[in-house]
Amino acid sequence: MTTTIKISGMSCGHCVMGLKRALGAVPGIAEMKVEVGSAILTGEFDLEAVKNAIEEEGYQVVSVA
Repeated sequence: MTTTIKISGMSCGHCVMGLKRALGAVPGIAEMKVEVGSAILTGEFDLEAVKNAIEEEGYQVVSVA
């Protein structure tokens, strides 16, 4: 499953690195592409766990597709 998440509150490469680290701790994510404002995730993962990881880093989930 591939999921695209739009994220607000990110502004730089440090935001990207922090979010990659947080998402890396979520079980089931096989691949990720994180950019300022979005993340594209592939794998079999719990979407609520992903949303929690994003919010714990201080960002907001805008949409999930």
